[in-house]
Amino acid sequence: MRLLRPGCLEMWRRARLVLLAGLLLPGLIPSAAEGQGVPVWGRWEGVFTAEATAPEETRLIVTFTAPSGKTRTVEGFWDGGRVWKVRFQPGEVGTWRYETRSEPAIPGLDGRQGSFQAQASAAAENRFLRHGAVGVSADGRYLVHADGTPFFWLGDTAWNGALLSSAEDWEAYLADRRWKRFTVVQFVTTQWRAAYANAEGQVAYTGYRQIRINPEFFRRLDERIDAVNRAGLLAAPVLLWALGDSTQVPGKLPEDQAIRLARYIVARYQGHHVVWILAGDEDYGRNGERWRRIGRAVFDRPGHAPVTLHPQGMQWRFDDFADERWLSLLLYQSGHGDDAGTLAWLHSGPPAEKWREPPARPVINAEPPYEGHRAYQSGQPHSAYNVRRAVYWSLLVAPTAGVTYGAHGIWSWQTEPGVPLNHRGTGVARPWREALRFPGSEDMRRVAELFESLEWWRLRPAPWLVGEQPEDPARFVGAAATEAGDQAVIYLPVGGAVRVALERLRPGVEASWFNPRDGSRRPARPGRGGRFAAPGAGDWVLLFVAPEEARRERAAGAP
Repeated sequence: MRLLRPGCLEMWRRARLVLLAGLLLPGLIPSAAEGQGVPVWGRWEGVFTAEATAPEETRLIVTFTAPSGKTRTVEGFWDGGRVWKVRFQPGEVGTWRYETRSEPAIPGLDGRQGSFQAQASAAAENRFLRHGAVGVSADGRYLVHADGTPFFWLGDTAWNGALLSSAEDWEAYLADRRWKRFTVVQFVTTQWRAAYANAEGQVAYTGYRQIRINPEFFRRLDERIDAVNRAGLLAAPVLLWALGDSTQVPGKLPEDQAIRLARYIVARYQGHHVVWILAGDEDYGRNGERWRRIGRAVFDRPGHAPVTLHPQGMQWRFDDFADERWLSLLLYQSGHGDDAGTLAWLHSGPPAEKWREPPARPVINAEPPYEGHRAYQSGQPHSAYNVRRAVYWSLLVAPTAGVTYGAHGIWSWQTEPGVPLNHRGTGVARPWREALRFPGSEDMRRVAELFESLEWWRLRPAPWLVGEQPEDPARFVGAAATEAGDQAVIYLPVGGAVRVALERLRPGVEASWFNPRDGSRRPARPGRGGRFAAPGAGDWVLLFVAPEEARRERAAGAP
């Protein structure tokens, strides 16, 4: 048994207490009692029993009427036997009413009516109960809660986590990620190429031409997604992983069956706080038309949570998706290479070039190199520095919205050292508990602290701020600034000096150096011609922030 050092033990105790406090928060526990109250932005669950045997493909459709009179229609899901359920997230205080219909009409499912109370929850500790569901901002550049609070996407990659973890281990993982200020967990919802079944040997579905869904598999998954939201983290489930053999991944199912499975998962978790990743690791150029059809079929009704796609590495296939109204944000994968071409793509490729093209959508690197993953070209494990460099570049070369971290061993949920299933070129992955302590995850906590100290949602790429770039792509200096010039962030990957166009910033901005390796700050003073020299070797962040008085003046004058 591995013993924790005293300092680590105390940190673990604090993190566990934070999570346990979250577990006791009301409102994310479903309720189905007639008239019983749930918090606004909590989850209401209704249970309906067919009076006779009904096919599992029977559709339960429920229309909810808000206190304001607005309506929203959602689908329920089959939960085994003669039981169907519906989960719903009320966004207004007051009495909500609902009415059901089923196709075909089945007594017990069709024509049911009822109501429940949604109660104010502004004092809740959980971020979702306090601020509401996450959507896309009015300008289309970042994510935001229903009450207008910006949401910074700091994702962690646990593709196999919800499938292979025990309940206790999953809680330990979430406690660590919450303490490190992650806000999103990305995971796979069905069997796929890196896990042919869950830890109990269950699969989400069987069959191919005509699938049969396994509710028992999803009841186990319910507990994992409940825990994500209770910890105050946004769930980012992949509905249909696409890369792999047709016998391994749901993304290769016949189109009608892929749609049926995705609609089932959406119905089951639409009452949770989520961003849907429709498909994972797909080439949306070659197979784009198929996924456009699937997206339209699955997300055919308004009011759903944000939807995105996870592409293959160093691909940008979104031009043909510009008119897809169901697609809310653009995730991309810069991948796990480390040669000059990969680095240039990361900071000067399509994400940096195409973010201006309409319509405006948040742009997020959802798979920079995983810490500990073998680099494609050098064959060496990616270091915390490699990951950190990719993260800062990603946050600055497109309008700042967020980024995702990954640790080799957590994504595959290793319980002992080994090469992940069907990922031979990635190298030996450490056990997830060991990977949990990789230094790069501590760097992500500092990323969150830095950007949350700024009005990050106003940042836009500012290559004009630093002028000429080094020829070596590894030395690229990333820069972003607000249109008002009252905030700016410049990332120097190898220290050295940078000449800043100070005349483009607001007079009186205060300059400081931020050390991304330990979170320390120190004043920064310019030399001749606006030249700033980093305090030492390694990577550094140069910050410019207007004094509080000027920022308050700007805020007061804003419309």
